[in-house]
Amino acid sequence: MHPLIRLSQDLEDMNESEITEFILIGFSGHPKTKIGLAALMTIIYLGNIIGNGLILFVVIADPRLHNPMYFFLCNLSIIDICLCTSSVPQSIANCLVDRPVMSFAKCYIQMYTGIYLGSTECFLLAVMAYDRYVAISNPLRYMLIMNWKVCIVLAIVSWTIAFLLAIVPCLANPAHFCGHNEVDHFACELTAIMKLICSNMSVGQLSMYFTSTGTILFPFCFILFSYARILVAILRIHSSGSRLKAFSTCGSHLAVVLVFFGNAIALYIKPQSKDKQASDKIIYIFNQALVPMLNPLIYTLRNQDVLGALKKVVGKNLQS
Repeated sequence: MHPLIRLSQDLEDMNESEITEFILIGFSGHPKTKIGLAALMTIIYLGNIIGNGLILFVVIADPRLHNPMYFFLCNLSIIDICLCTSSVPQSIANCLVDRPVMSFAKCYIQMYTGIYLGSTECFLLAVMAYDRYVAISNPLRYMLIMNWKVCIVLAIVSWTIAFLLAIVPCLANPAHFCGHNEVDHFACELTAIMKLICSNMSVGQLSMYFTSTGTILFPFCFILFSYARILVAILRIHSSGSRLKAFSTCGSHLAVVLVFFGNAIALYIKPQSKDKQASDKIIYIFNQALVPMLNPLIYTLRNQDVLGALKKVVGKNLQS
C-alpha cells in the first residue's frame, strides 16, 4: 500500500477514535435565552411529573377506572414521564453552563432512550385508537374483546415493535464521526447528531425514513383510519347524550394524536441537511417537554370520570 494512502487511513481512524464527548452549543452566545429556556423547561417538567403522576395515582386508587382505556392511559403517562426525564433535566443543566459537555456514551444513551420512548408512544396511541373504536362500535362486547390478556399483549407488542424498528437499525448501522463534536443543540437529539456524521449521509437519511415510516407514518395512518370508522359509528348513535360523550372522549385522544404526530413528522420526516436550524430546537422542546405535559391536561380536563375520581381521592385524604 502506498505510504500516503496508509497515512490518510491512519489519520481517518485516529479522527474517528478521538470522539469521546460532545459539546452541546445550543443557544451559545444568548445567555438570556438560555436562562429563560431553563426556567420554562423547569416549569414544564414539574407540570409533566405532577400531571402524569396524578393520573397514575388516581387510576390505581379508584377501582372504577380499572378498565382497558385507563390501563393504556397509565402506559402513556409512564412513557411521558420517562421521555421527559430522559432529556429535559439534562437540557436544563446544559442551559445553565457556558460549555455543556456530555460523554459519548451518555449522549447516545439519551438519544436512544428518546427514540425508543417516542416510537413506543406512536404505537401506543395507535392501540388506544383501536381501543376507542371497539368501545364505540361494539359497546356490549367491549370487555370481551378488550380483555386484560389482550390489553397486556397489545402493550407488550407496542414496546417490543418500537425497539425492533427504532433501536435495532441504529445499532446495526453505527455512525462514524470525523473529529467534529460540536452539536448545535442543547440535547443529544438524532437529527443534530446526524449532522456530524462524516460517512455518506444519504445512507443515514434512508435508514431514518425507513424507521420513521414504520414508527410514525404507519401508526398515524392507522389512527386516522380508526377515527374515520369511529366517526361513522358515533353518527349512528341515536342518543344525543351518548353521542356527545363519545365525541368528548375520542376528541381528547385525537387532540393528543394530532399534536404529537404533527411535531414528530415536522422533526423526523422532512429532509435533513447539514444546515443549522433553530426551528428544530423549538420543535424538540415542544415534543419532549410540552406535549408530555399536555397529555394529562387534555385527558383530564374533559374527562368527568377522572375528575370525579380525583375529587373522591382528594376528599378522602383531606378527611383522614
